[in-house]
Amino acid sequence: MHNKPVFSYLRALTTWDFYIRERCWSARLLTNTQRRDHVTPVLRQLHWLPVQRRVEFKIACMAHQSLTSTAPTYLSADIQLVSEHGRRHLRSSSYRTLAVPRTRTTLGDRSFAVAGPRVRNSLPATIRQITSYGQFRQQLKTQLFRD
Repeated sequence: MHNKPVFSYLRALTTWDFYIRERCWSARLLTNTQRRDHVTPVLRQLHWLPVQRRVEFKIACMAHQSLTSTAPTYLSADIQLVSEHGRRHLRSSSYRTLAVPRTRTTLGDRSFAVAGPRVRNSLPATIRQITSYGQFRQQLKTQLFRD
């Protein structure tokens, strides 16, 4: 009974490890790179973001879609602008800042309702103000490559 969290952790770790290995294998296959060669330059050549940046990219894109009402309603309901959240008009409302709800647990911090606004608020204001989804994705990917 107590071993269940350990097994689920090992399964998640194995899945994560598999994802990274599969990504490297795919990059080598596409570019015909040898196994002993470093894969990081190959990933940059293919314009593939590192795994952590890719996760941030996906979360920011979903948050953007939630604001433009092109995401499913169960995601859109979790995202609110600061200007819609409070009663007072703040200077930050012109920067399209999202309200980040408070949580008490690490698991709560990982939810889309918290992670979406945190990732999106960490972006430069020029990217947050873009309304076109295509332009947003392009500028976001460029920004994440620079960081």
